[in-house]
Amino acid sequence: MILHGFWRSTASWRVRIALGLKGLEWQDDAHNLRNGDQNAPDYLALNPQGFVPALVTNGEVLTQSLAICEYLDELHPEPPLLPGTPLERARVRAAAQVIACDIHPIQNLKVLKMLRQRGLDEAEASAWAAEIMETGLAAFATLIARHDGPFCFGDAPTLADVALVPQLGNARRFGARFALGRIPAIEHECLKLPAFAAAVPEMQPDAVPA
Repeated sequence: MILHGFWRSTASWRVRIALGLKGLEWQDDAHNLRNGDQNAPDYLALNPQGFVPALVTNGEVLTQSLAICEYLDELHPEPPLLPGTPLERARVRAAAQVIACDIHPIQNLKVLKMLRQRGLDEAEASAWAAEIMETGLAAFATLIARHDGPFCFGDAPTLADVALVPQLGNARRFGARFALGRIPAIEHECLKLPAFAAAVPEMQPDAVPA
């Protein structure tokens, strides 16, 4: 498998975690989003959206991080990223989508660039993104509040944890507050696991030193 991504992309980060949890091997193919590599014709032939990640497996191209994670979960069901009952799966998917569909897109480079083009300076654009993160993560914290265990939905990480940890990396970059409910403790537990620890941006081959 070839994972087309970028070291600091939170969507790529999710897929790295999922691959690690499943114990799968893959090859990195990095695309520097800051340099516009994702708009190169050869990459657009893989993913017409010009987003990362894209996963090439068995000659097929998969896009959208949550779809990729669920694909991996179906092919390699142990350890599961989704629980056993339809109701529990719906709750986990909903929590993951709060992050992947509602919070994360606001920090997309394309969105932030459009804000700057419309007159917001760097500080204003970053503050706006941080506010979206804080309100979204507060809602996420409420959604998982009644569930016990070290992870979002119990004793093992699920798709919700796979989405949460990378988003907290973005929250730090933008100065957003996320000391909300169980969230800090969950991140702490996740990062004890090798799959989460190895997936952090700073550990990637294309990482740029601070």
